[in-house]
Amino acid sequence: MHKRRVVVGLSGGVDSAVTAWLLKQQGHEVVGIFMKNWEDDDDSEYCSSNVDFVDAAAVADVIGIEIEHVNFAADYKDRVFAEFLREYQAGRTPNPDVLCNAEIKFKAFLDHAMRLGAEKIATGHYARVREVDGGRFELLKGLDPAKDQSYFLHRLNQAQLAKTLFPVGELKKTEVRRIAEEIRLPNAKKKDSTGICFIGERPFREFLNRYLSHEPGPIRDDRGRELGRHVGLSFYTLGQRQGLGIGGVKERGAPRGGGDHAPWFVARKELDTNTLRVVQGHEHPWLKSSALEADDVSWVAGMPPADGRFGAKTRYRQADAACRFASGEKRFTLRFDEPQWAVTPGQSAVLYDGEVCLGGGVIASAEPV
Repeated sequence: MHKRRVVVGLSGGVDSAVTAWLLKQQGHEVVGIFMKNWEDDDDSEYCSSNVDFVDAAAVADVIGIEIEHVNFAADYKDRVFAEFLREYQAGRTPNPDVLCNAEIKFKAFLDHAMRLGAEKIATGHYARVREVDGGRFELLKGLDPAKDQSYFLHRLNQAQLAKTLFPVGELKKTEVRRIAEEIRLPNAKKKDSTGICFIGERPFREFLNRYLSHEPGPIRDDRGRELGRHVGLSFYTLGQRQGLGIGGVKERGAPRGGGDHAPWFVARKELDTNTLRVVQGHEHPWLKSSALEADDVSWVAGMPPADGRFGAKTRYRQADAACRFASGEKRFTLRFDEPQWAVTPGQSAVLYDGEVCLGGGVIASAEPV
């Protein structure tokens, strides 16, 4: 096997740590890079980048590789965070992890690694890359269905995939933890990080509050009755159940669309009247869509697949939904066999042909059932 100089993104987590160890075991020359992507209030209780860097450095020490601390915060603010705020202000719900992968981890980080003389980069994502005929590359789901992260990587292109390795994509998460304990990695039992890449575990609404203008307005049900006031449409997402502040309404003779005690869900955001629409019950028709349109498209192969039947995800943790795909010039349409729940503008619609991730786009609109 060809021995390469591989630059690994070390996050301080167990997946990237085991990634670096596996590559070292294979005989590659491995260099670790810790990416700092966020600087505002970095000393707060929520932002763990200092702790993460200490963990990453301890891992590098145990594995026996060098580690470099690189600051991408300015790139991040320009390329990811500004877009994130624009989308929220427009009433959509963006997915910053998709943007972060496309703009930072596989652009800014990849460029930096190439300047260091890397032949390949590697990250701890649960996905796989397969080279097929004539030097073409496919993005595949990770082998652990519970951890597959191809959804977040669907904007990667041929040039990026040609330079990328995902060693833990071949493993189950339990196996990754087992390896980490076996080789006595200091972060073997570290919890997986949750939350958005730059926000960490902090309360989301409180964070957005600092950056977005917000105008309170009415919360109305599907019959037009006012049930309360919202704090600004940007702070809610379709399908949201928590934090609506109308939990007690049903005891006061509220509408009974889903039965007396059925929970309320955000169903629509009407920007022209600044109204938040809520419905009662998980199965309310307003929460279901039979089709969607997506724009801002990106295809792994560099071009869209032929129109036809595929599987698609409209959110990260869901099974592929059977659908019919039709491609336009700069957008595409998906028509689902079964109605999909809370299809959310701003989120990604990602297309699959079995285990192959073909790419996708940003949901522009959804067609109600």
